[in-house]
Amino acid sequence: MSDIINPSPETSPYAYDGLLTRRVMAFIIDYMIILLLMIPAAVIVFVLGIATLGLAFYLFPILFFIVAGLYFGLSLSGPFQASLGMRTMDVRMIRDDGGPIDFATAILHLVTFWILNSLLTPFILLVGLFTDRKRLLHDILIGTTTIRASRMGVARY
Repeated sequence: MSDIINPSPETSPYAYDGLLTRRVMAFIIDYMIILLLMIPAAVIVFVLGIATLGLAFYLFPILFFIVAGLYFGLSLSGPFQASLGMRTMDVRMIRDDGGPIDFATAILHLVTFWILNSLLTPFILLVGLFTDRKRLLHDILIGTTTIRASRMGVARY
């Protein structure tokens, strides 16, 4: 396996420097973006609700999940393999086998994060303190790794 595709912590420790802090900051940035995207989405659902005589109003309870799912699914499966928050914080997600992250893997990663976070609270973040690649519990289960993009010679933008 190429060191650029999936760097080893022994040969490329710089790929994981400060990664957990950057992931937390990327999380905050991403969810602020999602909250901003909720505004036009809510307007669209409201207009659709009027046009469908109230039927589309049933989308309001799951609107956050739809917006967050589309945001993470499209951004993580895109050419940069990172959301806007991750790109801002110089973090990129890669699969353990070196393949690109597809839409289904991105959604599975997000849903697994939500489920584990609701069951185990933020204790899933503690796993990253004890793993060699700073991987969190849902990363291990899904088979993904996050790296510092610029430290591996990967363009952020």
